[in-house]
Amino acid sequence: MRSRLEHERDRLHAQLREFQAAEGTFDGGFADSSQVTAERGEIEALAGSLSESLRDVEDAVAKVDAGTYGTCETCGGAIGEARLEAMPSARKCITCASTRR
Repeated sequence: MRSRLEHERDRLHAQLREFQAAEGTFDGGFADSSQVTAERGEIEALAGSLSESLRDVEDAVAKVDAGTYGTCETCGGAIGEARLEAMPSARKCITCASTRR
């Protein structure tokens, strides 16, 4: 699982670099500044989502190192293998995630 998490971490880093590079490509003299503002807002939102996913993956790698990977942060129980397979950076078991505790 660690190699899968590391691969995902590398992929997220690469995507964030692409978004950061795209931020500098907007032409300040573009006639439709509202379109530029909207596109910048969209890029910032996507970058924020990627950053959050990256933090989750990095936390999961740290849990692998600490021997706590697969343990629910809410109830302390095991996170099911199917859930971890579908979402390797899951912080909660399906029960806790669905009750939003």
